[in-house]
Amino acid sequence: MYEQLLKTIGNLGSPRILVVGDFMLDAYVYGDAGRISPEAPVPVLTVTKTEYRCGGAASVAADLAALGARPICIGVVGGDAEGQTLTEMLTNLGVDTGALHRTNDRPTVSKRRIIGLAQHRHKQQLMRIDREVTDPVPIEVGEGMLRHYREILPCADIVCLQDYNKGVLTDPICQQMVGLAKEAGKRILVDPTPGREYAKYSGATLLTPNRREASTAVGFEISNEADAGRAAEHLLKDLSLEAVVITLDKDGAYLATREGGELISIQPRTVYDVTGAGDVVLATLAVSLAAESDYPTAVHLANIAGGVEVEKFGAATVTQSEMIHEIAQQYGKRTNKVRSLDELQDELAWRRARGQTVVFTNGCFDVIHRGHVEYLESCRAHGDLVVVGLNSDSSVRELKGPGRPVNNEHDRAEVLSGMEAVDFVTVFEDPSVLGLIKALRPDILIKGGDYDKEGVVGWEFVESYGGKIVVAPLVQGKSSTATIEKINTLRTDT
Repeated sequence: MYEQLLKTIGNLGSPRILVVGDFMLDAYVYGDAGRISPEAPVPVLTVTKTEYRCGGAASVAADLAALGARPICIGVVGGDAEGQTLTEMLTNLGVDTGALHRTNDRPTVSKRRIIGLAQHRHKQQLMRIDREVTDPVPIEVGEGMLRHYREILPCADIVCLQDYNKGVLTDPICQQMVGLAKEAGKRILVDPTPGREYAKYSGATLLTPNRREASTAVGFEISNEADAGRAAEHLLKDLSLEAVVITLDKDGAYLATREGGELISIQPRTVYDVTGAGDVVLATLAVSLAAESDYPTAVHLANIAGGVEVEKFGAATVTQSEMIHEIAQQYGKRTNKVRSLDELQDELAWRRARGQTVVFTNGCFDVIHRGHVEYLESCRAHGDLVVVGLNSDSSVRELKGPGRPVNNEHDRAEVLSGMEAVDFVTVFEDPSVLGLIKALRPDILIKGGDYDKEGVVGWEFVESYGGKIVVAPLVQGKSSTATIEKINTLRTDT
């Protein structure tokens, strides 16, 4: 499976994918929650920043672009600032927005999330404010969308419908788009809206409801694999579909085709935010099937992409590089903690994209003792992963003298990599660690000693981009030098 997944990603190419549906703008307003209002028992937020992301069908388009596809959008945005912002964001991502209809009769659907920050970094969503009109789009707008659809369809490799029930994919419009795609021999993938009436999707290629949506559509709760199989079979037959993929959060996804069904499991996750997970699943299925992937492989990739996405905050894109990293990790190809600088930089870029904090420390670590163990465990307490810069044999000799190191750099690296507190080890040649610090740009730089931060090599550089310096206490009387001297003394005495 490892080779098959990587082969599929390598063949994704740049398909033209037509995205139709409810285009939304997601706004995130961040503020420090430092006190309670004297007017009411509610937190007072001092706004620190506001950021915008693509939502709904726009999120699918952004996900497709991140995976290398060329999305073409058909939908409606308001003639307002939100519509302008969303259109510009999509255009900057390389998305074709020429068929997005701007109207003054309804606002751009927007979701404004108020995010409280504790200690400037712990994000917690406090409230969501929606602005929308969900009435069916006017007849002339629908006709304009269908006209664009007929014009673009011949050059599209695959079609995605993202239905959030905001009045764009009405029953007549949806039915006509499915019918036109079938006539043109184009596969059409649908992420449906919650509800019991799915007849408008009849004849589509693939339906991707989540557990709750599928339960509502079939009229019974999906609590296990047997329920998922029964629901998928029901949808497959009643809607004349080629395939159904029911996403089951922590349980993975259930795939049903006319040949049968199977549960495709997922790697256990620390879920940070499920916003946008369905969008990235739809996008990954689309690019995979456009590359002529089989259904099981496409669903495996969609599971992986969705799993990466939910570990990020808000609706976030997933790249091919992130998926390759995740596949390699899941299939045991990235277990080696000892990395070259290039490998480590690539790894840390991936980790930072997932919101992880990088702690860096360095040293010779020649003869491991209790002091080393406690020191590295204290490093672990300051962040998500610990990177150790290990002095090479030549740099140790320059620092400690011709009789050192006792253990060569390969042995020292392997001993460190066997410690639970250490995530990665990289060997550096220069006696000064400054060059390595500049290459890795750690979030937290830690050094053991009894001096001020000004005594830590690289402190000015790390603080220049907002990083933190920590001077950790050492265990008194414990050092490699003291251990070696004691061994030599014992040897002399005997």
